[in-house]
Amino acid sequence: MANSVAFQTAIEYVESLAIEEQDLLIELIQKRRIENRRGEIASNAREVLSALKAGTAKRGNLAQLKADLLDEE
Repeated sequence: MANSVAFQTAIEYVESLAIEEQDLLIELIQKRRIENRRGEIASNAREVLSALKAGTAKRGNLAQLKADLLDEE
């Protein structure tokens, strides 16, 4: 519940900014989210490359991977 109060406070603060400041804030948040996502993708790629080098990565087409996942249950 405290998180929703803080969130509402943040919204009210943003709404009190000038339109230009709101636009700038939106742009900044979007750019940061993009950068964070790029970091996640890079991290995932490193994990996959490590798994490939270690020989622990599974390969195949969608049907093969699906069958493999269903066999493990």
